[in-house]
Amino acid sequence: MDRSADTLVSQLFRRKPHAMLMAEAESDAGGLKRALGALDLTLLGIGAIVGAGIFVMTGVGALRAGPALVLSFVLAGTACAMAALCYAEFATMIPVAGSAYSYSYATMGELVGWIIGWDLVLEYAVGAAAVASGWSGYFRVILEGVGVHLPDALTHAPGSIPGGIIDLPALIIVLLVSAVLYVGISESARLNAIIVVIKLAAVGVVIAVGAFFVRPADWVPFAPHGWSGISSGAAYIFFAYIGFDAVSTAAEEVVEPSRDLPIGILGSLLVCTILYIAVAAVLTGMVPYSSIDQSAPLASAFVTRGLNFVAGIISVGAVAGLTSVLLVLLLGQSRIFFAVSRDGLLPEAFSRVHPRFRTPYIPTTITGILVGLTAALLPIQDIAELTNIGTLFAFILVCLGIWVLRRIDPDTPRPFRTPLVPAVPLLGAGFCLYLITGLDPITWVRFFGWLAIGLVIYFAYGRHHSRVAQNATAGRAAASSAD
Repeated sequence: MDRSADTLVSQLFRRKPHAMLMAEAESDAGGLKRALGALDLTLLGIGAIVGAGIFVMTGVGALRAGPALVLSFVLAGTACAMAALCYAEFATMIPVAGSAYSYSYATMGELVGWIIGWDLVLEYAVGAAAVASGWSGYFRVILEGVGVHLPDALTHAPGSIPGGIIDLPALIIVLLVSAVLYVGISESARLNAIIVVIKLAAVGVVIAVGAFFVRPADWVPFAPHGWSGISSGAAYIFFAYIGFDAVSTAAEEVVEPSRDLPIGILGSLLVCTILYIAVAAVLTGMVPYSSIDQSAPLASAFVTRGLNFVAGIISVGAVAGLTSVLLVLLLGQSRIFFAVSRDGLLPEAFSRVHPRFRTPYIPTTITGILVGLTAALLPIQDIAELTNIGTLFAFILVCLGIWVLRRIDPDTPRPFRTPLVPAVPLLGAGFCLYLITGLDPITWVRFFGWLAIGLVIYFAYGRHHSRVAQNATAGRAAASSAD
């Protein structure tokens, strides 16, 4: 009995060998097309980060922090920078699809790897569905602006408004983006680059035009709610930074991972932090923080000052921004499925690569259908906060994983090294833990419910099909026969 228990425990915490990970990183082994460079990765990161956070959440953040929202962005950005440094080391050391799932598997064992992989499925799927729902809302505003009105029954999910039947725009945009991802990573990167240019232009308009309408008197008092307001604002607008981690899910499709991945991860985070600070300063200088519209803060600020045309540009930028966020989230989701399946923890079909497009077409298709139907049929705003808890949980494990791997495997080559270990990883994990404790209790209940479902799948299927476990068993059998 004791021996059986020891065997089970040893399997659950068996780490995936670094050599096995690197073998999978080879193009011929993994099957994915290497086509992304540093600029592509930086644009993917910006595409994922600049979206709902800057176009929507700045309003609620300003209500909590006042003009000191700029410090909230600095605080949240600093915490994310610590996690990003850890991601950069892992991504160059283990340049495979799977992001935090693969990193956790390599450092903390199979069970922890599965938990974080299942957690990332939640993060990307729920996040993508919420973004699709938000995209639909902005799309309706633009249509209304040109005199086109779609029936409420066909543009709202059941339960969102009386008479809502299905949110068709949300379903259609998810399927269209999934079709682009199905065709290829190069095409997806090109589409994302075009969209990023559009939404950065919209953000640039906000900063350049809004600067002329700033009233310094609106910045007084600067921190009306003190440090508690600044930290509360940081906890809320943390969602605005989610996305740089998705860059690492494409590691297996990068031409030069050791050089390009740190540039893409850290570069996108730096650019977006600068933009967020500038937009926060302009917004709180244009409108008193207590009067900022919570649903469309940027567009409404310009409408308040009589700049309706600029507000229209911002709305177009918001639609573009949410489209690129959706693209990167769906990309990350399919690559997580691909990596987990390749390890045997999910059925083999999820890791099949299209013979022509060299993309994981089955998980891309399944993800597109499920996320599209979720966005079309459910009032997703009730569970959108699950994206925050899933991301923070992943960040904590990645930060701790760097420290663990430095101690148990110090000699493995590290093209990029996180500075000041263990201080940076521990501070990153500590700050994320601080933010995660501030989430609503119902979010914790839903999160643990999701993890419980994942554990059932793992013990019923994954544990018995694990490639790492099978390789270990084969190795022992070979050693015994040799003796």
